[in-house]
Amino acid sequence: MATTIARRHSRRTVTAAGLLPAAAAVLLLGGCGGSTPHGTASAGEKGAGPAAPAGKSGKVPEATTFSTIPGAPADATPDGATDGLVVHPTRPTPVLDRPGGRRVATLPTTQLSGPTWVPVVESSGGWRRVLLPSRPNQASGWISGAGLRTAHTPYTVRVDLASRRLTLLKSGRQAGRWKVAIGGAKTPTPPGRTFVLATLAPAKKTPSPIVLPLGTHSATLDTFGGGPGTVALHGWPDASVFGKAVTHGCVRVPADALKALSRVPLGSLVFVTA
Repeated sequence: MATTIARRHSRRTVTAAGLLPAAAAVLLLGGCGGSTPHGTASAGEKGAGPAAPAGKSGKVPEATTFSTIPGAPADATPDGATDGLVVHPTRPTPVLDRPGGRRVATLPTTQLSGPTWVPVVESSGGWRRVLLPSRPNQASGWISGAGLRTAHTPYTVRVDLASRRLTLLKSGRQAGRWKVAIGGAKTPTPPGRTFVLATLAPAKKTPSPIVLPLGTHSATLDTFGGGPGTVALHGWPDASVFGKAVTHGCVRVPADALKALSRVPLGSLVFVTA
C-alpha cells in the first residue's frame, strides 16, 4: 500500500558507533572538512574502495555509498523534477541497466544501518528507474515495481553553488533559504541531481549533531578519513564560513537549516547547480 505522507517513512537516525569500521570517519564524509583530509587513498583500502563489477560468477555489487557500479546508466535528466515518489525495497532487489535488461547491481534494504529509500525518476510499465547512492556520480538503474514500499515526499533541496545558498522547498513553496559553505576550488561540491541517503548522529563530539549523507561523492577525493568520499549536508559551529567555498566537498549549513533539513524524508531529491 502506498504511503502518501512522507513523514511516515521508516526513517531512523543512526548512531555512528553502530556503523561499519570506516563509517566513523564517514561521518564527516567525503569532504565535509573540519579536519585535514587523509589524501586520496588506495581504492583497496578497507571500507573505502569500489566494489568489483560482475564477473563470471554472476555476482554483482550492492548499490551502496561504498560501491562502484560500472554498468549503471547515467541519470538521463539531472535537472528534472519528479512527483516526489520514493521507494523502499522490502528485500534485496536486482538493479538492471534497462527494463528487463542486464543486472548490474543489487539494491539492499538498508543503507548505513538505516532503511534504503531512493527516488523514482522515471517509470516504464512495471519498472521504476531510481537514483543509486554509488559511484559513478549520477548512477541510476531500473528495478521492478513489485514488492516495493512507496511514499511521496513533498520536500526538495536546492543548492546553488554560484550564490552559495541552500533552499528548502515543500510542495514547491520555499520553506527556508540560507547561506552555506561549499567545496573549495580543489575539492568542489559535485553538481547534479542526488538525494538524501541517511541520517547519522555522531557517537563522538563533532562539529555537527546530525549528518545527512547524500547519494553522491567527491570528484577529486577517492576517500576521506578512510571513508568512500561521500558528500553530506551538515552543520558547522563557525558562522564565518557561510557564503564561502572552503569545504572538502560537503555543504555546511547553519543550525536552523540543519534542524529543518533533519525533517526531510530519506530519498528526497537534492539538486546541486553550478
